[in-house]
Amino acid sequence: ITEIKKSDPLFDIRKIPFDDDKTFSLLQQGDTLGIFQLESSGITNVIKKMKPTHFEDLVAILALYRPGPMDNIDTYIKRKHGEVFNYLHPLLEPILKDTYGIIIYQEQIMRIAQVFAGYSLGEADVLRRAVSKKKKEVLDSEREKFVNHSVNNGYEAKVANEIYDYIAKFADYGFNRSHTVAYAIFSYQMAYLKTNYFNVFISKLLNN
Repeated sequence: ITEIKKSDPLFDIRKIPFDDDKTFSLLQQGDTLGIFQLESSGITNVIKKMKPTHFEDLVAILALYRPGPMDNIDTYIKRKHGEVFNYLHPLLEPILKDTYGIIIYQEQIMRIAQVFAGYSLGEADVLRRAVSKKKKEVLDSEREKFVNHSVNNGYEAKVANEIYDYIAKFADYGFNRSHTVAYAIFSYQMAYLKTNYFNVFISKLLNN
């Protein structure tokens, strides 16, 4: 940053645009050498296939590229590029729209529990912890609570069970959105620097 400020005194890494077309073009080409979390050949191939066009794609990539959630990468990519899909219930659309109907983050589970089953934040967090820790006995007891609450909210038990099954499946790969967003910000910042201040970026990379 010090080197960049010599030629661009007003530069502030905290104020860069997160919709820079040139930065996303660099990512789409798989030019990820030197970029935090994005250097491995595996994740580079995912980026090239996905062709991220906005910051949320980068957030999702970093959450999906791990054992378990990797199973959803191809589905995410197909849906991003136009494959038609349906939500289990219309109420889930605003919660899962950014991830194309796929549960990726623990926070999404909490929101579903709040909106569909009327959970309090505290109750939703108990469910989140049960899912993330794969506690079967708690998951089983929470199913009854989730379905009963959903029925009391006016929804069919069948649909509530289907949604709960989807939540329980998430137990294999739960991830904090807050965590992956922090990673994605740093990754994007480095991609932005590589795109817009290449000489400084590559010089620092080689020196390190």
